[in-house]
Amino acid sequence: MPLFENAGQSPAELEARLRLHRLPEIGPKRFHTLIDAFGSASAALSAPASAWRSLRLPAASSDARRSPEVRDGASAALAWLERPGQHLLMWDDPDYPALLAEIADPPPLLFIAGDRTLLDRPQLGMVGSRRASRPGLDTAKAFARSLAGAGFVVTSGLALGIDGAAHQGALDVKGATIGVLGTGIEKLYPQRHRQLAATMVAQGGAVISELPLDAEPHASNFPRRNRIISGLSLGVLVVEASVASGSLITARLAAEQGREVYAIPGSIHHPGARGCHQLIREGAVLVETIDHILEALQGWKNLPPSNEPGESKPGIIHPLLALLHAAPQTSEGLSASSGWPLPKVLAALTELELDNSVACEAGRWFARAP
Repeated sequence: MPLFENAGQSPAELEARLRLHRLPEIGPKRFHTLIDAFGSASAALSAPASAWRSLRLPAASSDARRSPEVRDGASAALAWLERPGQHLLMWDDPDYPALLAEIADPPPLLFIAGDRTLLDRPQLGMVGSRRASRPGLDTAKAFARSLAGAGFVVTSGLALGIDGAAHQGALDVKGATIGVLGTGIEKLYPQRHRQLAATMVAQGGAVISELPLDAEPHASNFPRRNRIISGLSLGVLVVEASVASGSLITARLAAEQGREVYAIPGSIHHPGARGCHQLIREGAVLVETIDHILEALQGWKNLPPSNEPGESKPGIIHPLLALLHAAPQTSEGLSASSGWPLPKVLAALTELELDNSVACEAGRWFARAP
């Protein structure tokens, strides 16, 4: 069934909304201004130019209403929506994500490839440097595995570096992950992550964008993308970032939106840690283990705490490490072998991985040689 029938919109109104959405210089606030003023997108498109001028809208927006490019783009979007697994959520749809609806400028339209129901599930945003260090990438993967295993959807921006590692970490444990784009879904950027995005959708995740399907990369789109990452999430974890990183924009947006901000500290000699240290000085929660995140989130405090490897008594091997010395195992296998719940296993594996005691390859965990 087409999405507009579920949302109670006629085909004509859906097409009008798609056309309005494509007009130059029409962002979320101006889009809603038009709907509020005229009652519908159809009425807004047919209103006289003088009515648009009275709303102090750019002449370029009004003049483009009947352009072939705008009409053809809306038609292409309608054709895109006919394909399986491709959806459109509108701000007045009952399934529009509740947390995102709370922010100051929620996107009026969201294009979704994949599972649209993920958008209303508990999410943790994970962001960081595009030029992350190897330890930073390993840390992002490890935390994403544990967060996904604990039931969170891992949400990030599909960028190179920390974003890609976070998505991959969630996939490694068959967890759910959402990629929020700063381009149209048909113009996915960076190109190097096309396969990652396809894998995310194929494994039950989603890729989303508020931009028209054919929107090209543009610098101004990425801060807009960041507000969606934070807006969808209960909190945002910054793994590695310089003081000039766009990740700090996401963190500050999260704080403005009333979300929790978490930051992983690093060496004082590493430039990629300075952004995280700045966030901690400004009040972000200092995170060393997944339990520091779980403890701060209402509704998730009853998850079994992980055993901290660093707190093991001298000379006593960690129980999961003992099992892995016997044979490599999956996370699920370790849960069965140890009798621990999977979230507890994943939290402990995160710590062991950060201590360089274990490694994960092709979904199986191995003990590293001492």
